Amino acid sequence: MASGFFVLLDDIAAIMDDVAVMSKVAAKKTAGILGDDLAVNAEKASGFASSRELPVLWAISKGSLLNKIIILPIAFLLSAFLPFAIIIILVLGGLFLAYEGAEKIYEFIFPHKHEESEGISALTLTEEEILEVEKGKIKSAILTDFILSVEIVIMALGTVIGNPIIQQIIVTSIIAVLATIGVYGIVALIVRMDEAGYKLIKVSKREKSISKFIGNILVKALPLVIKSLTVIGTVALLLVAGGIFVHYIPFFHHFVPKINIPSIIKEFVVGLVLGLLVLGLVNLFKKLLKKVRAK
Repeated sequence: MASGFFVLLDDIAAIMDDVAVMSKVAAKKTAGILGDDLAVNAEKASGFASSRELPVLWAISKGSLLNKIIILPIAFLLSAFLPFAIIIILVLGGLFLAYEGAEKIYEFIFPHKHEESEGISALTLTEEEILEVEKGKIKSAILTDFILSVEIVIMALGTVIGNPIIQQIIVTSIIAVLATIGVYGIVALIVRMDEAGYKLIKVSKREKSISKFIGNILVKALPLVIKSLTVIGTVALLLVAGGIFVHYIPFFHHFVPKINIPSIIKEFVVGLVLGLLVLGLVNLFKKLLKKVRAK
């Protein structure tokens, strides 16, 4: 009986070792999406009154956890009974990621006017109206998180597809939890950068002091950090999308490796080209729909 117990412990240790290795691989694969997730959520969590930023962020993070609680069982059921569906969803997710990345590049090159939206703190509203506006923004952020959560879960699951279902569940769940804690923890630090900067400036009694210098840097750095995250996130989206196409679509899997350039450039170009194609189709569909509605 004792020997059987030690064999069981050895099996558990072997499984956990495999889980650790697979979790590292899954984390690397989903890192690109997390870059965009950070940029999106940092933007969504900003624009509130200073005292409301953390409560709003906490509400969004709870919604994010609920999203993953809904998504994970569905993903595991598909993996157990329709594993091919995971690949299909993965490729469709890749097309969506490529479209998002291409759209951001297109808007940067050919900018068009958007409706200006003021932050809640800048509006003259009653407390009840502010809470209503907050609820609307929180719902929008949670919906956006749902789409990103689907991408993260399917991407993580795609790295362990074909392994025992228990390993798939453990690895994907670890990535989902770490993604939520990591992303919203970093977003909390980002959106509070300017507040920390103002406090450092306020406590500084001398015109030229280290605290005032650091405070000014934090205040000025916030918009730059969000912009840089947007750029990094856009590149990451196209790289992740290109990686999906190269690894899971037979044509790209066999054709692209023959091109003698670094794989990171291949994946970026494939993601960008397919993203632009999807963007073109979406814009064409929007124009046709607009004409139909005008009649």
